[in-house]
Amino acid sequence: QVQLVESGGGLVQSGGSLRLSCTASGSIFSIYAMGWYRQAPGKQRELVAAITSGGSTNYADSVKGRFTISRDNAKNTVYLQMNSLKPEDTAVYYCNSEIRTLLGTRGDYWGQGTQVTVSS
Repeated sequence: QVQLVESGGGLVQSGGSLRLSCTASGSIFSIYAMGWYRQAPGKQRELVAAITSGGSTNYADSVKGRFTISRDNAKNTVYLQMNSLKPEDTAVYYCNSEIRTLLGTRGDYWGQGTQVTVSS
């Protein structure tokens, strides 16, 4: 069994900052890519940022220069530092990770989501 647990969401004013964290635990053999997605009301879930096990990153155009993704492989944790937040960043943010379990299976796992609300 593998679990992803997110933390760090909340309410912030426009221009403010938040840092999201997501830790994977359970029967983990190895973790490949980790990433953050978000879903605003009435919209499809979209990729915000992703990072490979080697540290290569990619970002949605809408967050480039404002958000930074990083990971601590020793802690099985991925972070999303969000600066200069805008009201349009308001969404539920989900952690995603591609994991190989101790049983040898490999698949995508999701966290439960954390709400980020940016007030104008």
